Amino acid sequence: MSANGKGNEPQLLERLRLRVRALPGAVVAFSGGADSSLLLRVCHDELGGRVLAVTAASESLSQHDREWVARMAAEIGARHRFVETREIEREGYAANSPERCFFCKDELFTALARVAREEGLEAVLAGYVTDDEGDFRPGMRAARDHGVLAPLLDARIGKVEVREFSKLLGLSTWDRPAAPCLSSRIAYGVRVTPERLRQVEAAEALLRARGFREFRVRHHGSVARIEVPSGEIAAFLEPAAREAIVDGLRQIGFVFVTLDLVGFRSGSLNAVLAPTAHA
Repeated sequence: MSANGKGNEPQLLERLRLRVRALPGAVVAFSGGADSSLLLRVCHDELGGRVLAVTAASESLSQHDREWVARMAAEIGARHRFVETREIEREGYAANSPERCFFCKDELFTALARVAREEGLEAVLAGYVTDDEGDFRPGMRAARDHGVLAPLLDARIGKVEVREFSKLLGLSTWDRPAAPCLSSRIAYGVRVTPERLRQVEAAEALLRARGFREFRVRHHGSVARIEVPSGEIAAFLEPAAREAIVDGLRQIGFVFVTLDLVGFRSGSLNAVLAPTAHA
């Protein structure tokens, strides 16, 4: 039975609890997504006031996600703060090569290490899971460089288990679609600028207002490439919806609007990378 009195939990979840319980205190990199929310919940259960959730506040965090993060931290009951990061001022980030995520996470983990020192908390944790091992994740290299711990990964928990355990614990993130930062929508080689990030944020707010829940607006310079689940393509193409979305995106500043007929899939911009880049 875990320290918070919960018994009969899955073995992997109990393994996670044991790993977290051994920590004297921790800062959790908190995005409000399913992975980091499960990690924060378990840390809050096991460490109480010795855990602090920290979210990077920069141009790449939408107002929608900023509000969601604050709600999730309150739902969990954990201490939480935003910390300003300036990754967009790093040329390696703004140039938007496939290594962009390294520079972003290097900025993030530098800031989190500073917060940990200020708070007297010994460890910095991130919500990496086993699925991340098989994807192109330059940010994980930055995590290793900074000595960031990944308890979910160490407990061999993947995205399927994250959803299962989150539902078991009553977290509202159990079925929340992934919501990576706004910069992940900008095609490699197209420079990351505050203006383009605002365009993506406004474009996705437009689709959200039309009732779409899982989608991406990919920024290819003058072209907006929209991904929605294949089962929702027909709804997108309904004349009134299509015309409203196209008009809205043109007002935002896009010249051309395209719908990706393959449908929504996470990390689709990585398809242009050579296979060796994923190694």
